[in-house]
This record gives sequence, structure tokens and C-alpha cells, in this order.
Amino acid sequence: MTRHSPAVSVLMPVRNGVKHLDEAMRSLVTQTFDDFEVIVVDDGSTDGTWDCLEHWASDDHRIRLFRSRPRGIVDALEIARAQARARYLARMDADDIADRRRFALQWALLMDEPEVAGCGCGVRYFPNSVVRAGARRYEKWLNSVRSPEDVARSVWVECPLAHPTFFLRTDVVEAVGGYQDHGWPEDYDLILRVHLAGHRLANVPAVLHHWREGADRLSRIDHRYEPEAFLRCRVHYLCLGPLKDTRDVIVWGAGPVGKSFARAAQDFGIRVVAFVELDPRKIGQEIHGAPVLGVTEALRIRGPLHAAAVGQYGARARIEGLLKEAGLLGGKDFVAVA
Repeated sequence: MTRHSPAVSVLMPVRNGVKHLDEAMRSLVTQTFDDFEVIVVDDGSTDGTWDCLEHWASDDHRIRLFRSRPRGIVDALEIARAQARARYLARMDADDIADRRRFALQWALLMDEPEVAGCGCGVRYFPNSVVRAGARRYEKWLNSVRSPEDVARSVWVECPLAHPTFFLRTDVVEAVGGYQDHGWPEDYDLILRVHLAGHRLANVPAVLHHWREGADRLSRIDHRYEPEAFLRCRVHYLCLGPLKDTRDVIVWGAGPVGKSFARAAQDFGIRVVAFVELDPRKIGQEIHGAPVLGVTEALRIRGPLHAAAVGQYGARARIEGLLKEAGLLGGKDFVAVA
């Protein structure tokens, strides 16, 4: 990199985003931290997006524009990444709004904690009139994940950094292979590879990004973001991480979440040794050929990975507490997957 390279390269793919593009661009060019470039890839827009982008680029030399045929978000992100000149990569969606302090505070976190390879920040879904209860629950959970320890504990539950808030070291992203398309969420895929490579991640503990909700969001209409796709991604990387040295798992929870996880695990060649239940009516039964055990019996078992797979509020913390009290180590002997 030359000494004139910016500190941060912002990657922003867009397709037919003219409706909200001005808001997004305005929130970028007014950042209090200004040592960045914005690399926008127009992924085959037909609605006037390009004209809007040219207007912004003519007024601000930090904005660099690239055009491609419609190839999808992963290819668009990789086109942008190939053009990046900075030591850090940030993300922005073309219909979101970044708080003007976002880059400054993310930069400060990474400068203060050099052992952290990247961070996100707190988010708020908007407009309020279309935000569903499920999105608010996810928002609340995401905003509770702050420290590197929080991220490591939560990484198998869901993507612990919101994709449009990514602020990552360029060399780390390059080392793990950049964005890849495996038919599941590209952001979660990248974060799990960064995690398995041993890097620490965190979130700035402040809401610095307004995340637009709506029925036409890519995550609402693309099969790669369906729950089953997240589950396949999760299990694939569990096999490369906590399940690398054992192909056996004990699933805590015999409800819908636990059964779905068990089926996905079996599809990847993982043996479900047992299910664990608190409900005495279920203990002693068999599910998918595996016995349902009570808590006391399950806590005696060593070797298989214990996976907490109960969707009920508060269950995750309760199960993790039981496993820790039994002397099992989080991330090694057990993980939460729901």
C-alpha cells in the first residue's frame, strides 16, 4: 500500500437501490472519521442507481464506482474487495443509514484493542412500522453481544456481528479467503472462518447503524438466508471446529430446534449420541434412534460435544450454567447453537 492509501475501504454493493441511496451516501460522506474510500459496485441496476452514484462521486473524490452485470452480492463484494486499498474493510448497505460517529468509534475500538481483528456495532431496525417482533428480538440479542468473549460464546447461535456494520482487518479477510458463496449466508460464513482461524471479534457497545427492514430485503427473499441455510452453515463449520476431533454430539433439547439441529448434524455425518430433556415424560424415549436422557445422566458423559439447542428464552443460559458447573469448557466441550 502506498502512503496515500486510505485507512478504510468501505464495500457497498447495490442493485436497483436508488430509492434510499441518497440517505445512505449522505450518512457516509458526513462521517466524523474521514480517512476512507467508498467502493460502490452497481450489480446490474436498471432504475437510475448509476446516475445517482455518479452525482455523488462527482462531488467527493473518496467515492469510487464500478459496474457489473447482475452477479449477486458475493461477486459484487469480491469485486469491491479486489479494488480496496486500505488496511481495514468496512461494510455498508445502500439502503441503510450509518451514525456519523460509526467509523470513528469502530476505528477507536480496533486501535485500543489491537488483538481484535474486527468489529461490528449496535443496530436499530427501522422504520418502526414494519419491524416485526422477531426482528426486535434479534436486535436485542445482537446488541447484547459486545466483548470478544460474548462473540465467541454466541458465534454458533447466529451471526454475532451485523453484516452492514462489519469493520475488519483486510489481511484477515484475505487470509481466510474473502467472501464465498456456498448457498448460505455469506456474512455468517465469513465470520465463522475468521473465528475458526483464531481471531477475536467484538462490537462497539453503541447503536451506530440504522438497519432498514422491509419485505424486499435480500434476507427475506433469497433462499440463502432461510433458517435451514443458516443451520447448514453452522453445522459445516462446527465439523471444522469443535466437532473436528469427535463426530459425536449430545443435543440438549428434544423440541423442534433440537430435532432440526440433529437432522442437520446427521446429514453431515455427525452421530447424535443422545438428546437431553428436562421434561420427565420425554426421558427414556428415542428420537432419530438416539435415547432421551435426563440432565444428571447427560452431565456425566464426556467425549461428545454437548450442543444447547433450545429456542425458549433463557434456556441457553440455564443449560450453559449446568454444563459449566459440571466442569465442561465452553467452545470446546459444549456450544450453544440456539
